Amino acid sequence: MGTERFDVLRGQVRGQVVEDDDPEYEVARHVFNGMVDRRPAAILRVSQVADVMAAVRFAHGLGIDVALRGGGHSAPGFGTVDGGLVLDFSARRGVRVDPAARTARVEAGATWADFNHATHAFGLASTGGIIGTTGVAGLTLGGGIGYLARKHGLSCDNLISADVVLADGTFVTASETANTDLFWALRGGSGNFGAVTSFEFRLHPVDMVHVGLIFYDAALGADIGASYREWLADEPEEMGAFLGFHQGPPVPFLPEEWHGRPVAVVAGMWTGDVDAGPAHWQPLLDAGPVLGSMFAPLPYPALNIMFDGLSGVPGLQGYWKADFLRTLSDDALRVAVEHSAGIPTVHSANHFYPIDGAVQRVAPDATAFPYRDVRFAPVIAGQWPDPSENSQNISWVRDYWSALHEYSEPGGYINFQDTDDQSRIEANYAGNYARLSAVKATYDPDNFFHVNQNIKPAAAAAADAVAPPTEGAPTF
Repeated sequence: MGTERFDVLRGQVRGQVVEDDDPEYEVARHVFNGMVDRRPAAILRVSQVADVMAAVRFAHGLGIDVALRGGGHSAPGFGTVDGGLVLDFSARRGVRVDPAARTARVEAGATWADFNHATHAFGLASTGGIIGTTGVAGLTLGGGIGYLARKHGLSCDNLISADVVLADGTFVTASETANTDLFWALRGGSGNFGAVTSFEFRLHPVDMVHVGLIFYDAALGADIGASYREWLADEPEEMGAFLGFHQGPPVPFLPEEWHGRPVAVVAGMWTGDVDAGPAHWQPLLDAGPVLGSMFAPLPYPALNIMFDGLSGVPGLQGYWKADFLRTLSDDALRVAVEHSAGIPTVHSANHFYPIDGAVQRVAPDATAFPYRDVRFAPVIAGQWPDPSENSQNISWVRDYWSALHEYSEPGGYINFQDTDDQSRIEANYAGNYARLSAVKATYDPDNFFHVNQNIKPAAAAAADAVAPPTEGAPTF
């Protein structure tokens, strides 16, 4: 089955090419965000690097769009594209650990659950996502905020090298000693510069950690947030914990009458001596009336998958917004409390992730990720099952973000942004955007890789600067 033009591709690859007359097409075309309903001309289930090289050349020759799908978690649905070719890496999930060198080589389809399972066998880890179903590739290329960021930096700060297929179908390795400008751009510049087929990471000793979850009435969130802000500033970098606002989840340590009601939560882990963990959490137990809590020494991977049943559910409708905060101000906390009553479902959340410590010890221009002088990255992640509620829930996210943005930096974290945030791309990269645009012009001058939060090649960016503005609107 299939069309003649994709039969040419079939003859050049080992992976399966799925078209719309294939019984597997409906499953193959869907991505994590159920709001995204696109119909690619074909999906290539990548088998090896040679497939990627052949597919890029093939698509370039036909002049069709290419989307790169790793974990598939992109909120805007950048892992698919109407009428184009999807390179689906989901079967390429291998992780090879070198325990002596404390490094790991990871394929582009691996999730953080895959990564942590492999590295934990050796008592090692690196900064990864908050939930296990998130893809290693997308998170790292956009920066990579996680529980270990205060101690070990962002995911991209732990990247040693990357194998990349460029827009002309050639293969290169980028590192501190080879294709250094490309390596700089990959660390935060997202999928703009090529199809990364594998990543090499630096690992750190992380084994058993002391996990803590503490719930409070969201109405007290301003006071709890202020206590959290002061507590975290005094805590060693071994403490990684975020402040969030949720609907109370159906967990046994939260009273049933609080299930589905607005709550504030502090969640995270102490990675120092496990026996010392309780003392480090105690100030938050004293910060205000606690509705419920859970503390336990757990393997690090257990925390990484703990929220997968809430936020890691594929097929939910989803719409996200993000910023950076220089500090978790009283005004920002007031806005969070005011909007907490409208949290759509138990799957939705507003989190404030700390990015101080090791993140700030990297210079703003050392990698593409520029916001090294802010302390928090807030995300407003709306997720719900019913498409009929899209309009009202998108409005809640937008209204919340608009109120919070008054106290935020101009840019935000691209991994937490949606399709209608393209206009913020230069602000997201601040002083690094011009260099990123120049690197793009070197490695992808025709903007072949543009299904992303797009950085235009320098020449194209200059042309756009003198072009008349056009009308545009989010596709929701």
